[in-house]
This record gives sequence, structure tokens and C-alpha cells, in this order.
Amino acid sequence: MQADKYPFAKELITDTEGNIRKVVIDFSDYQRIVEAIEDKALILAMKEVEGETPLSLDEALAELEKE
Repeated sequence: MQADKYPFAKELITDTEGNIRKVVIDFSDYQRIVEAIEDKALILAMKEVEGETPLSLDEALAELEKE
């Protein structure tokens, strides 16, 4: 298998049967991927509470103390 067929892949590490087990990528590409995942999670979390009324700081702190 060729790494150039996979986005960001610099090297593919396979087992004895040729199955890809690990992918080597540049650290800067890794950081961009992690940031994209975090951004997506933030967007999903924001959509989840979209219709809710925001709490004041005191209300939020009181809710945290309940847990």
C-alpha cells in the first residue's frame, strides 16, 4: 500500500499480513487534525444547548456545586 493514497500519511506501518496498523504523519498535520476534531465537538455541544437560556455566573457555579 502506498502512503500517497492516504491524506497526511508520510509512512504506513503494516503487520505481516499487509494490514495497516499505524500511520506516520507530520506533527503539524496532527495538530490541525486534533484542532478540527475539537472544533467539531464544540459546534456539536453548542447546537445541543442552542435553545437553552444562559445561566448567570452565580447560577452556573451553584449548578456545579450540586454535582
